Amino acid sequence: MKLLLVEDNEMNRDMLSRRLTRKGYELAIAVDGQEALALAATAAPDLILMDMSLPLIDGWEATRRLKADPATAAIPVIALTAHAMAGDREQALGAGCDDYDTKPIEFPRLLEKIAAQLTRVGKTPPPTA
Repeated sequence: MKLLLVEDNEMNRDMLSRRLTRKGYELAIAVDGQEALALAATAAPDLILMDMSLPLIDGWEATRRLKADPATAAIPVIALTAHAMAGDREQALGAGCDDYDTKPIEFPRLLEKIAAQLTRVGKTPPPTA
């Protein structure tokens, strides 16, 4: 399973990429929304983990563009955001995200959300053990 991790914070990116790789995921990494759009089109990820606060093109707009493009519209997107205010989940889903998770990341919960989205689209996630 290939994931596209879109995260501009180096510490978050490093921590998540190491932990996801140990769980058996192959990763492509983008540091801004513009790079995310390019990689989504070329790397063919099975799922995208999208930080919402990004430079150049934010995660909200990048997700809207991904979902508007027939080539990438079916790729599940999980929003990752430090915004945990009322209405933020609805805003993420309204932008086209398939799920939403808050930072700091609770890794077991994120793995469950990744597995649920991959299963929803007929993919088999790596075992979590």
